[in-house]
Amino acid sequence: MKPLATPFVSLWIAAALSLAAALPAFAAEEAHAEKPAAGATEHAKPAAKAEAPKAAKPDLAKGEASFGAVCAACHAADGNSGTPANPKLAQQHPEYLIKQLQEFKSGKRNNPIMKGFASALSDDDMRNIAYWVTSKKAKPGFAKDKELVATGERLYRGGNGERQIAACAGCHSPNGAGIPAAFPRLAGQHAEYVATQLTAFRDGVRTNNPIMNQVAVRLNDREIKALADYIAGLH
Repeated sequence: MKPLATPFVSLWIAAALSLAAALPAFAAEEAHAEKPAAGATEHAKPAAKAEAPKAAKPDLAKGEASFGAVCAACHAADGNSGTPANPKLAQQHPEYLIKQLQEFKSGKRNNPIMKGFASALSDDDMRNIAYWVTSKKAKPGFAKDKELVATGERLYRGGNGERQIAACAGCHSPNGAGIPAAFPRLAGQHAEYVATQLTAFRDGVRTNNPIMNQVAVRLNDREIKALADYIAGLH
């Protein structure tokens, strides 16, 4: 049988041969184009990405002055509030405090009193205050109800699997020291303040931490009171 030969096949073969012949010249042109011109200067190179500005170091002297002027009336001069409704701030993680101040200012955490104070603070003010007060040693607290403490300890350390209540120790550590930046220190915190915050998380009044909303919604009033009393005595 004779091979099939049509004008279309002939044209296809001719085009293929023409392309093959042109490839070496095309490659040479590409290589020449990629090669930098002689005498090219360094400024012709792509500019390096600018480094992100580093956060200023906290000024502890300014932090102390700002804390004394703005925060001490409610949280005490050394951050160890003596009023059960107001949290102790001493030895708290600075990143956590900065986040809360920013969210009070923006309204993400709703508290009219704190919004008023936080709105007057710059980011530098917040950083200075947070790092100063975290350098102060927290004073220990005390549990008051032995029966409640036993319930609180079980929930804090082991949670309740049947009711899908997560153990607090998993995020806040067994001794209540918390995990820097992510989870706040709880050890020795006023029971009244802790109970108020857990109730606010449960009832959807405080919404700036979805994880806590999911945990607290499963707690009843007695369990919240038990946890708060146990946390007050943690050290």
